[in-house]
Order: sequence, then C-alpha cells, then structure tokens
Amino acid sequence: MPSFETLTLSVADHIATVRLNRPEKLNAMNLAMWHDIRSVFQHIDATPEIRVAVLEGEGKAFTAGIDLQMMMGLGPQIRDDCDGRTRENLRRVILDLQDTLTSLERCRKPVLAAVHGACVGGGIDLICCADMRYCSADAWFSIKEIDIGMTADVGTLQRLPKLVGDGMARELAYTARKVDAAEAKEIRLVNRVFDTPEALGAGVRAIAADIAAKAPLAIRGVKEMITYARDHSVADGLNYNATWNAAMLMSADLQEAMMSGMSKRPPTFKD
Repeated sequence: MPSFETLTLSVADHIATVRLNRPEKLNAMNLAMWHDIRSVFQHIDATPEIRVAVLEGEGKAFTAGIDLQMMMGLGPQIRDDCDGRTRENLRRVILDLQDTLTSLERCRKPVLAAVHGACVGGGIDLICCADMRYCSADAWFSIKEIDIGMTADVGTLQRLPKLVGDGMARELAYTARKVDAAEAKEIRLVNRVFDTPEALGAGVRAIAADIAAKAPLAIRGVKEMITYARDHSVADGLNYNATWNAAMLMSADLQEAMMSGMSKRPPTFKD
C-alpha cells in the first residue's frame, strides 16, 4: 500500500477510501496534494483488488480549494527571461493541474465523492471529475475563482455545464455564490443529501459496496461508455459501445453472472 503526504488511502472489501488529509488547512490543495491525487488514482486504476473508490475529506471541510500559497509561489517556478517562455511555462503548469483531476476520469473504477462542509474553488473542479457526488446537509459549494479575479481553469467550466446545465453553471461561475446541500440536489450537482457526515459516510459506502459486488469488467465498461458518450454524438457512442462489447462481452464475468442467477446464489467475480 503506497503512502502519501497529503492523503490517506485504505482498502477494504474492494472499496478504496481516499481522504484529503490537511485538516488544519481545511484540506486546501497544495502542490503535494495535486501530485498525490494523480498518484492515488493511478494506483487505484492499476490495482485489481480495488473495484470502486470513495473520495472524502478529513476534518471540518471537504476542501477549501487550491492553496493560495501555492498560487503565490508560481512566479519563481515559471519565470524566464523571455516573456513568451514564461507564459508557456504557466500554460504547462495549468495543463498539468488539469491532467491531475482528469486522473479521476481516466481511472477505470467508479469514483464516488462524499462532501461535507465547504467544497470551494478547486474542490468543485475535483468533484466534477467523480462519477457521482453525494453530500451531507451541512455541505456548501462555491466556484470561488471569480472572487480572486481569475477564470476557473482546471475543469469546472468544462464539466459542470454537463451536470447542472449551461445557465446554472454560468450563474454560479459569474457570482461565486454559495449553494447549500438542498439546492445542490435540486440542480443535480449531487445525487443525494444525507442528514449528517456520519450518515453520508455510511450511505456512500453502501452504494460503493453495491457497485463492488457487480461484475468488475462490466462496471469498467459502463464508466468508459458514459464518459465517452458525454463528449461524442449518439452515433459515435453507439459505435464505440458495439466495439467494446464485441471485445469484452464474452467474459468470465458474463458466465458467472448468468450461472449465479440460474442457481440463485451470489456471484463471485474475478478482480
């Protein structure tokens, strides 16, 4: 099991629990955390035992977003005598941060975000990459970048409109206003609201356990197909789906699922 500077990872019953772990900083996303996020989801993707992941935060908040000290430290990192090269360096930093969050989408296993307390700025970018989002009644959300004079640039403006619609995404990005748990469910940012953080943890783990009990290869295919369909036409999605099943359908998972159904016993799937 790898260890991380800013995250904790535990695995039980085929479920990986990833916890942002800078509670004294409200889990603000410093450079080490960005690196850890990509590394942990690469590990989850590559580990057959893990079938689903839960992402949560330690302490009072899910995350306060990108660490402002990290932003302030970018100057020396990107500086070059040539202005054009300085700007190219900044572009490469932004692309790398984008890639970090896309690691959740690249991960073949479903990722369930469980949000309590504040989820601000970069936290919205992060949860938009998850397969599903859940929260407790104390949660609140804000696309905060506009309040520090910048355009959000690591995924919110690209992914959030697909979740809540164009008009609502624009309103939230233009105003940075707070969205409470009830409204988050109403606009379909989250699937479900739980009364307390404790109920959130138990509820999300129950959903994760249900996913972990299904045929792993088929679950990975469902994630691949839905993510692909989001960014392609219906015709393209259907064509890819046919190609995927032509390659993957005749699997041990299919035979086990059919046999277990016929014999009325729980299926046992290979990782």
